[in-house]
Amino acid sequence: MKKFTLHEGIVAPLDRANVDTDMIIPKQFLKSIKRSGFGPNLFDELRYLDEGQPDQDCSQRPLNPDFVLNKPRYQGCSVLLARKNFGCGSSREHAPWALEDFGIRAIIAPSYADIFFNNSFKNGLLPIILEEDLVDQLFREVEAQEGYQLKIDLEQQCVIKPDGTSLPFEIDAFRKHCLLNGLDDIGLTLEHADAIRAYEQRRRAEAPWMFS
Repeated sequence: MKKFTLHEGIVAPLDRANVDTDMIIPKQFLKSIKRSGFGPNLFDELRYLDEGQPDQDCSQRPLNPDFVLNKPRYQGCSVLLARKNFGCGSSREHAPWALEDFGIRAIIAPSYADIFFNNSFKNGLLPIILEEDLVDQLFREVEAQEGYQLKIDLEQQCVIKPDGTSLPFEIDAFRKHCLLNGLDDIGLTLEHADAIRAYEQRRRAEAPWMFS
């Protein structure tokens, strides 16, 4: 999992509440348990003018010019600005996979669905909660200024606007530790690799019949 320490990137505003996981990555594309390859189908029904199918070459499909991620001013975005209850619906872990594969490193919203919120941290995606009035102000600023960027300092737990204004956010200490060090569940387990190997060697000596 990628470490998240200090990130600065272009912000794309998705001005829609209650975005569910099927909108983030439609069910017909859930054909793999690999974490990569889902980016081209992120927000598929909003992003393209046709109905996408698995294994279809997305580069040949007609884009919806009105969808925010297709607009030239938001190309290369890595921060997604969203409305309340982002990530509601089914519990599919493919939703943060698709966002991360597309290039999104952080989301800013007033609230999230619990399962999506938890899945995001486990996959290196930082979901930031800010008060709704602050999110409203960010939407206005992003749409008023092309190339609008935010800096996110996880160590200091703040979002820094172009004018230098700092917006603090809360984050659980354990989740913060995992993101700063790039530790997913497998990485956390491997931190105890020496102890695991020692235990296995001891058990092999104590009960050799279990390993024959």
